[in-house]
Amino acid sequence: MKPSHVKAALTTLVAARKPAFIWGPPGVGKSDIVRQVAEEQNRRLVDIRAVLLDPVDLRGLPRFSDNGTTSWATPDFLPRDGEGILFLDELNAAPPMVQTACYQLVLDRKIGDYELPEGWDVVAAGNREVDRAGAMRMPSALANRFTHLEFEADLDDWCLWAARHGIRPEIIAFLRFRPECLDAFNRDEKAFPTPRSWSFASDILNAGPDDSIELPLYEGVVGKGAAVELFAFLKVFRSLPSPDAILLNPANADVPDDPATLYALASALSRKAAAPNLDALVTYADRIPAEYAVFLMKTAVARDPGLQHLGAFNRWAAAHGDILT
Repeated sequence: MKPSHVKAALTTLVAARKPAFIWGPPGVGKSDIVRQVAEEQNRRLVDIRAVLLDPVDLRGLPRFSDNGTTSWATPDFLPRDGEGILFLDELNAAPPMVQTACYQLVLDRKIGDYELPEGWDVVAAGNREVDRAGAMRMPSALANRFTHLEFEADLDDWCLWAARHGIRPEIIAFLRFRPECLDAFNRDEKAFPTPRSWSFASDILNAGPDDSIELPLYEGVVGKGAAVELFAFLKVFRSLPSPDAILLNPANADVPDDPATLYALASALSRKAAAPNLDALVTYADRIPAEYAVFLMKTAVARDPGLQHLGAFNRWAAAHGDILT
Protein backbone atom coordinates (compact mmCIF):
# COMPACT_ATOMS: atom_id res chain seq x y z
CA MET A 1 0.00 0.00 0.00
CA LYS A 2 1.27 3.47 -0.75
CA PRO A 3 1.59 5.88 2.21
CA SER A 4 -1.69 7.74 1.61
CA HIS A 5 -3.58 4.43 1.58
CA VAL A 6 -1.81 3.24 4.74
CA LYS A 7 -2.77 6.50 6.41
CA ALA A 8 -6.42 6.11 5.39
CA ALA A 9 -6.46 2.49 6.55
CA LEU A 10 -4.85 3.39 9.85
CA THR A 11 -7.38 6.17 10.43
CA THR A 12 -10.18 3.63 9.84
CA LEU A 13 -8.66 1.04 12.17
CA VAL A 14 -8.18 3.60 14.95
CA ALA A 15 -11.82 4.60 14.60
CA ALA A 16 -12.80 0.92 14.74
CA ARG A 17 -10.61 0.39 17.85
CA LYS A 18 -8.60 -2.35 16.13
CA PRO A 19 -4.83 -2.76 16.66
CA ALA A 20 -2.74 -2.26 13.51
CA PHE A 21 0.76 -3.35 12.52
CA ILE A 22 2.57 -1.45 9.77
CA TRP A 23 5.23 -3.40 7.86
CA GLY A 24 7.84 -1.84 5.61
CA PRO A 25 11.55 -1.50 4.82
CA PRO A 26 13.74 0.86 6.86
CA GLY A 27 13.36 4.57 6.23
CA VAL A 28 10.06 4.65 4.31
CA GLY A 29 8.19 6.72 6.92
CA LYS A 30 6.19 4.22 8.97
CA SER A 31 6.47 6.16 12.22
CA ASP A 32 5.76 9.46 10.45
CA ILE A 33 2.41 8.13 9.20
CA VAL A 34 1.39 7.24 12.76
CA ARG A 35 2.45 10.68 13.94
CA GLN A 36 0.39 12.36 11.21
CA VAL A 37 -2.74 10.41 12.14
CA ALA A 38 -2.33 11.35 15.81
CA GLU A 39 -1.80 15.03 14.96
CA GLU A 40 -4.78 15.22 12.61
CA GLN A 41 -7.04 13.74 15.28
CA ASN A 42 -5.59 15.99 18.01
CA ARG A 43 -4.56 12.93 19.98
CA ARG A 44 -1.46 12.31 22.05
CA LEU A 45 1.19 9.94 20.74
CA VAL A 46 3.20 7.78 23.12
CA ASP A 47 6.09 6.32 21.11
CA ILE A 48 7.59 3.25 22.78
CA ARG A 49 10.65 1.66 21.19
CA ALA A 50 9.95 -1.96 21.99
CA VAL A 51 13.45 -3.03 21.00
CA LEU A 52 14.85 -1.04 23.93
CA LEU A 53 12.62 -2.66 26.56
CA ASP A 54 12.98 -5.57 28.92
CA PRO A 55 9.83 -7.57 29.72
CA VAL A 56 9.65 -6.05 33.19
CA ASP A 57 9.61 -2.55 31.68
CA LEU A 58 6.02 -3.05 30.46
CA ARG A 59 4.58 -5.08 33.29
CA GLY A 60 6.31 -3.03 36.01
CA LEU A 61 8.17 -4.05 39.13
CA PRO A 62 6.54 -6.08 41.90
CA ARG A 63 5.95 -4.37 45.23
CA PHE A 64 4.63 -5.56 48.58
CA SER A 65 1.46 -4.07 50.00
CA ASP A 66 0.81 -3.57 53.70
CA ASN A 67 -1.52 -6.58 53.73
CA GLY A 68 1.26 -8.87 52.51
CA THR A 69 0.09 -9.17 48.90
CA THR A 70 2.09 -8.26 45.79
CA SER A 71 1.08 -5.70 43.15
CA TRP A 72 2.82 -4.25 40.14
CA ALA A 73 4.32 -0.76 39.98
CA THR A 74 3.19 0.33 36.51
CA PRO A 75 5.80 2.22 34.41
CA ASP A 76 5.10 5.94 34.11
CA PHE A 77 5.47 6.03 30.30
CA LEU A 78 2.17 4.20 29.86
CA PRO A 79 -0.78 6.62 29.48
CA ARG A 80 -3.20 7.13 32.35
CA ASP A 81 -5.88 9.39 30.86
CA GLY A 82 -7.03 11.35 27.83
CA GLU A 83 -7.00 10.08 24.24
CA GLY A 84 -4.15 8.99 22.05
CA ILE A 85 -2.21 6.31 20.20
CA LEU A 86 0.17 3.96 21.97
CA PHE A 87 2.79 3.27 19.31
CA LEU A 88 4.96 0.17 19.72
CA ASP A 89 7.71 0.86 17.22
CA GLU A 90 10.17 -1.84 16.09
CA LEU A 91 8.03 -4.39 17.91
CA ASN A 92 9.22 -7.36 15.88
CA ALA A 93 12.85 -6.42 16.56
CA ALA A 94 12.27 -6.74 20.31
CA PRO A 95 13.42 -9.86 22.18
CA PRO A 96 10.81 -12.67 22.23
CA MET A 97 10.05 -12.11 25.91
CA VAL A 98 9.21 -8.45 25.22
CA GLN A 99 6.94 -9.44 22.35
CA THR A 100 5.25 -11.91 24.68
CA ALA A 101 4.71 -9.13 27.22
CA CYS A 102 2.81 -7.22 24.53
CA TYR A 103 0.23 -9.98 23.94
CA GLN A 104 -2.16 -8.94 26.66
CA LEU A 105 -1.60 -5.20 26.16
CA VAL A 106 -2.46 -5.44 22.44
CA LEU A 107 -5.56 -7.62 22.61
CA ASP A 108 -6.91 -7.21 26.14
CA ARG A 109 -5.68 -3.60 26.57
CA LYS A 110 -4.10 -4.41 29.92
CA ILE A 111 -0.98 -5.92 31.41
CA GLY A 112 -0.40 -6.73 35.05
CA ASP A 113 -2.26 -4.16 37.12
CA TYR A 114 -2.33 -1.65 34.24
CA GLU A 115 -5.27 -1.05 31.91
CA LEU A 116 -5.07 1.11 28.79
CA PRO A 117 -7.53 4.04 29.09
CA GLU A 118 -10.65 3.90 26.95
CA GLY A 119 -9.56 6.71 24.63
CA TRP A 120 -6.31 5.03 23.59
CA ASP A 121 -5.54 2.73 20.67
CA VAL A 122 -2.57 0.49 19.89
CA VAL A 123 -0.51 0.71 16.70
CA ALA A 124 2.77 -1.12 16.07
CA ALA A 125 5.36 -1.08 13.29
CA GLY A 126 8.42 -2.96 12.21
CA ASN A 127 10.76 -3.85 9.40
CA ARG A 128 10.13 -6.88 7.22
CA GLU A 129 12.02 -10.09 7.87
CA VAL A 130 13.30 -10.16 4.29
CA ASP A 131 15.13 -6.88 4.88
CA ARG A 132 17.32 -8.46 7.57
CA ALA A 133 17.20 -5.19 9.48
CA GLY A 134 17.11 -6.68 12.96
CA ALA A 135 13.58 -8.04 12.68
CA MET A 136 12.65 -11.33 14.31
CA ARG A 137 9.83 -13.61 13.35
CA MET A 138 6.72 -12.50 15.18
CA PRO A 139 4.96 -15.24 17.16
CA SER A 140 1.72 -16.20 15.44
CA ALA A 141 -0.23 -15.58 18.65
CA LEU A 142 0.87 -11.94 18.60
CA ALA A 143 0.58 -11.52 14.83
CA ASN A 144 -3.03 -12.69 14.93
CA ARG A 145 -3.90 -9.79 17.23
CA PHE A 146 -3.22 -7.15 14.55
CA THR A 147 -4.57 -5.96 11.23
CA HIS A 148 -1.45 -5.94 9.03
CA LEU A 149 -0.67 -3.12 6.60
CA GLU A 150 2.16 -3.42 4.06
CA PHE A 151 3.86 -0.05 3.52
CA GLU A 152 5.66 0.81 0.26
CA ALA A 153 7.24 4.08 -0.80
CA ASP A 154 5.35 6.00 -3.49
CA LEU A 155 6.87 8.85 -5.46
CA ASP A 156 3.70 10.95 -5.81
CA ASP A 157 2.91 10.66 -2.12
CA TRP A 158 6.48 11.47 -1.14
CA CYS A 159 6.73 14.49 -3.43
CA LEU A 160 3.49 15.88 -2.00
CA TRP A 161 4.81 15.38 1.54
CA ALA A 162 8.19 16.85 0.59
CA ALA A 163 6.69 19.98 -0.95
CA ARG A 164 4.67 20.59 2.22
CA HIS A 165 7.59 19.98 4.58
CA GLY A 166 10.28 22.18 3.09
CA ILE A 167 12.32 19.56 1.27
CA ARG A 168 14.65 21.28 -1.19
CA PRO A 169 13.24 21.61 -4.73
CA GLU A 170 16.47 20.16 -6.12
CA ILE A 171 15.84 16.89 -4.27
CA ILE A 172 12.19 16.70 -5.39
CA ALA A 173 13.13 17.42 -8.99
CA PHE A 174 15.93 14.84 -8.96
CA LEU A 175 13.61 12.11 -7.71
CA ARG A 176 11.02 13.00 -10.34
CA PHE A 177 13.78 12.59 -12.89
CA ARG A 178 15.11 9.38 -11.30
CA PRO A 179 12.13 7.84 -9.45
CA GLU A 180 13.87 4.50 -8.94
CA CYS A 181 16.24 6.27 -6.53
CA LEU A 182 13.50 7.10 -4.02
CA ASP A 183 13.72 3.80 -2.18
CA ALA A 184 16.54 1.40 -2.97
CA PHE A 185 17.14 -0.42 0.31
CA ASN A 186 20.37 -2.41 0.30
CA ARG A 187 21.01 -4.46 3.41
CA ASP A 188 24.67 -4.88 2.43
CA GLU A 189 25.43 -1.14 2.43
CA LYS A 190 25.73 1.34 5.29
CA ALA A 191 24.05 4.13 3.28
CA PHE A 192 21.29 3.69 0.71
CA PRO A 193 18.41 5.73 -0.72
CA THR A 194 15.19 5.86 1.31
CA PRO A 195 12.58 8.57 1.78
CA ARG A 196 14.20 9.30 5.15
CA SER A 197 17.72 9.56 3.77
CA TRP A 198 16.57 11.97 1.04
CA SER A 199 15.25 14.30 3.74
CA PHE A 200 18.73 14.10 5.29
CA ALA A 201 20.24 15.03 1.92
CA SER A 202 17.91 18.03 1.81
CA ASP A 203 19.14 19.12 5.25
CA ILE A 204 22.74 18.85 4.05
CA LEU A 205 21.92 20.96 1.00
CA ASN A 206 20.30 23.56 3.26
CA ALA A 207 23.50 23.77 5.29
CA GLY A 208 25.48 24.89 2.22
CA PRO A 209 28.34 22.39 2.32
CA ASP A 210 31.75 23.25 0.93
CA ASP A 211 32.37 22.01 -2.61
CA SER A 212 35.16 19.71 -1.45
CA ILE A 213 32.92 17.71 0.89
CA GLU A 214 29.49 17.97 -0.75
CA LEU A 215 29.65 14.70 -2.70
CA PRO A 216 31.03 12.63 0.23
CA LEU A 217 28.26 13.98 2.45
CA TYR A 218 25.59 12.82 0.01
CA GLU A 219 27.33 9.46 -0.29
CA GLY A 220 27.08 9.18 3.49
CA VAL A 221 23.29 9.36 3.47
CA VAL A 222 22.07 7.93 0.14
CA GLY A 223 24.99 5.77 -0.97
CA LYS A 224 27.62 6.28 -3.65
CA GLY A 225 25.58 5.56 -6.78
CA ALA A 226 22.63 7.80 -5.94
CA ALA A 227 24.95 10.51 -4.61
CA VAL A 228 26.92 10.69 -7.86
CA GLU A 229 23.70 11.04 -9.84
CA LEU A 230 22.37 13.70 -7.47
CA PHE A 231 25.64 15.63 -7.65
CA ALA A 232 25.50 15.67 -11.45
CA PHE A 233 21.85 16.77 -11.35
CA LEU A 234 22.69 19.61 -8.96
CA LYS A 235 25.14 20.98 -11.51
CA VAL A 236 22.27 21.13 -14.01
CA PHE A 237 20.00 22.76 -11.44
CA ARG A 238 22.59 25.40 -10.59
CA SER A 239 23.05 26.36 -14.24
CA LEU A 240 19.35 27.02 -14.87
CA PRO A 241 18.12 30.34 -16.18
CA SER A 242 16.69 32.59 -13.50
CA PRO A 243 13.10 31.60 -12.58
CA ASP A 244 12.41 35.28 -11.92
CA ALA A 245 13.51 36.15 -15.46
CA ILE A 246 11.23 33.47 -16.91
CA LEU A 247 8.26 34.78 -14.92
CA LEU A 248 8.95 38.29 -16.20
CA ASN A 249 8.67 37.10 -19.81
CA PRO A 250 6.93 33.70 -19.75
CA ALA A 251 5.67 33.84 -23.33
CA ASN A 252 9.15 34.22 -24.84
CA ALA A 253 11.54 32.61 -22.35
CA ASP A 254 13.51 29.64 -23.66
CA VAL A 255 12.11 26.16 -23.10
CA PRO A 256 14.83 23.51 -22.62
CA ASP A 257 14.47 20.09 -24.22
CA ASP A 258 16.61 18.03 -21.82
CA PRO A 259 14.44 16.02 -19.33
CA ALA A 260 16.75 16.64 -16.37
CA THR A 261 16.76 20.37 -17.05
CA LEU A 262 12.99 20.46 -17.45
CA TYR A 263 12.43 18.73 -14.12
CA ALA A 264 14.92 21.03 -12.44
CA LEU A 265 13.34 24.12 -13.95
CA ALA A 266 9.78 23.03 -13.10
CA SER A 267 10.81 22.46 -9.49
CA ALA A 268 12.55 25.83 -9.26
CA LEU A 269 9.54 27.62 -10.73
CA SER A 270 7.13 25.85 -8.38
CA ARG A 271 8.97 27.33 -5.44
CA LYS A 272 8.41 30.81 -6.84
CA ALA A 273 4.66 30.31 -7.33
CA ALA A 274 2.48 32.93 -5.65
CA ALA A 275 -0.82 34.65 -6.32
CA PRO A 276 0.73 37.71 -8.09
CA ASN A 277 2.72 35.63 -10.60
CA LEU A 278 0.40 32.67 -11.14
CA ASP A 279 -0.81 33.90 -14.54
CA ALA A 280 2.81 34.09 -15.71
CA LEU A 281 3.51 30.65 -14.30
CA VAL A 282 0.55 29.17 -16.14
CA THR A 283 1.66 30.86 -19.36
CA TYR A 284 5.05 29.16 -19.14
CA ALA A 285 3.54 25.84 -17.99
CA ASP A 286 1.45 25.82 -21.17
CA ARG A 287 4.65 25.97 -23.22
CA ILE A 288 6.44 22.99 -21.69
CA PRO A 289 5.59 19.29 -22.17
CA ALA A 290 2.56 18.15 -20.18
CA GLU A 291 4.49 15.81 -17.85
CA TYR A 292 6.63 18.67 -16.55
CA ALA A 293 3.75 21.14 -16.46
CA VAL A 294 1.73 18.80 -14.23
CA PHE A 295 4.74 18.34 -11.95
CA LEU A 296 5.21 22.13 -11.79
CA MET A 297 1.59 22.93 -10.97
CA LYS A 298 1.03 20.07 -8.52
CA THR A 299 4.19 20.97 -6.61
CA ALA A 300 3.24 24.65 -6.54
CA VAL A 301 -0.20 23.83 -5.08
CA ALA A 302 1.31 21.39 -2.59
CA ARG A 303 3.54 24.18 -1.27
CA ASP A 304 0.70 26.73 -1.24
CA PRO A 305 -2.77 25.09 -1.29
CA GLY A 306 -4.40 28.50 -1.60
CA LEU A 307 -3.25 28.70 -5.23
CA GLN A 308 -5.83 26.12 -6.30
CA HIS A 309 -8.61 28.59 -5.52
CA LEU A 310 -7.30 31.19 -7.96
CA GLY A 311 -8.75 31.66 -11.41
CA ALA A 312 -5.46 31.10 -13.24
CA PHE A 313 -5.00 27.67 -11.69
CA ASN A 314 -8.63 26.68 -12.26
CA ARG A 315 -8.41 27.64 -15.92
CA TRP A 316 -5.23 25.60 -16.33
CA ALA A 317 -6.71 22.62 -14.45
CA ALA A 318 -9.87 22.71 -16.57
CA ALA A 319 -7.80 22.69 -19.75
CA HIS A 320 -5.61 19.81 -18.54
CA GLY A 321 -8.07 17.67 -16.62
CA ASP A 322 -7.25 14.66 -18.80
CA ILE A 323 -3.65 14.54 -17.57
CA LEU A 324 -4.12 15.54 -13.94
CA THR A 325 -5.47 12.17 -12.75
